[in-house]
Amino acid sequence: MTSLQGLWRAQAPLIVALAVAAVGVATSVVVVPETEQGVVMRLGDPVRVINRFAPNTDYGQTGAGLSLRIPLIEDVVLVDRRMLSVEMDRQQVLSSDRLRLEVDAFARFRIIDPVKMVRTAGTSDRVVEQLQPILTSVLRQELGSHTFQSLLTPERSEVMGEIRAALDREARQYGVQIIDVRIKAADLPDGTPLDAAYGRMQAAREQEATAIRAQGQRNAQIIEATAEAQAANIYATSFGKDAAFYDFYRAMKSYEVTFANPVNHSGTTIVLSPSNDYLRQFRGGGKAK
Repeated sequence: MTSLQGLWRAQAPLIVALAVAAVGVATSVVVVPETEQGVVMRLGDPVRVINRFAPNTDYGQTGAGLSLRIPLIEDVVLVDRRMLSVEMDRQQVLSSDRLRLEVDAFARFRIIDPVKMVRTAGTSDRVVEQLQPILTSVLRQELGSHTFQSLLTPERSEVMGEIRAALDREARQYGVQIIDVRIKAADLPDGTPLDAAYGRMQAAREQEATAIRAQGQRNAQIIEATAEAQAANIYATSFGKDAAFYDFYRAMKSYEVTFANPVNHSGTTIVLSPSNDYLRQFRGGGKAK
């Protein structure tokens, strides 16, 4: 019998005890990352949460890292604590103005109650599967109460807020908080509905343009009439103060129209006598003698 065999026989109980203790310690320790929440299940029933999500908590202060559990009795289910997304398959939705829309949307969510999530869905992937039909149903219901035009105006943000709130109410039963909902595309199907919508949009824009032009013409007429009234008032005031200056100004305007008008440059000849009263301003002003 060798010395090693003798040592084994003498220390066998101690070695076995140490090995069992090491295995027990290894199976008792669980590592929960910062990005996960650990739901401790005792014989299938959740009893506590490790690294539970809490808003505005810095990394390193959340409780992640090494934790202990009872081997063979307790198990740990890891639940993602980051913001997740659920994509909706492209669906046809009927708007309130009876237009069929091809809608593509997605939602951002976070699991804030991991115990409820584990009890109702089991895993994060199952939550996504549960939320997809709910998102589709909520979109159909909310978009069905709004017109297609409302999705092209600032009213779109209000519509998205209503959709988010409705989806959040449904998602709370899974321990999920809906952060945001976005419509990536809301298009009309190709063909007659799309052409008809384009025609209505073009007619509406043309009607709006006509109204703007009419308003502009009205404002222009008001401005022109006001300016003419002010000019007439200025002319009347200047005539009252200096009749000779007013007579000179009117004569200059008449000369400009008569001699500088491009229409009169087509070969027309004007013959006037130097003593003609019309040319008195060229002779130094005053009335003809």
